[in-house]
Amino acid sequence: MASDYDEVRPEVKTSQERSLEDLQTADAPDARSVVTELEESDAFDEGLTPGGEIVSEEVIVQVIPQGRDEFTCSSCFLVRLRSQLAHESDGHSYCIECEG
Repeated sequence: MASDYDEVRPEVKTSQERSLEDLQTADAPDARSVVTELEESDAFDEGLTPGGEIVSEEVIVQVIPQGRDEFTCSSCFLVRLRSQLAHESDGHSYCIECEG
């Protein structure tokens, strides 16, 4: 007797049909109501940090330029000391950790 191995097994086929019916009869929210809920929740999130604190002050950061004894690794993009330079090629510098 020849068997068609590409055919879906009967128990899998009935399981797929049942799960499709369950999805169709489920009480799923309307797409418009979901968008409205998300927009309402976003209105409350303005001005909050990920921790939930309200931030109303300006953050001031002092930027220090790269020194003569430093380089920026072309792989990890971290500023490293020249003592951590593994090699330079085509104007790109690589640190010991990235070459390791």
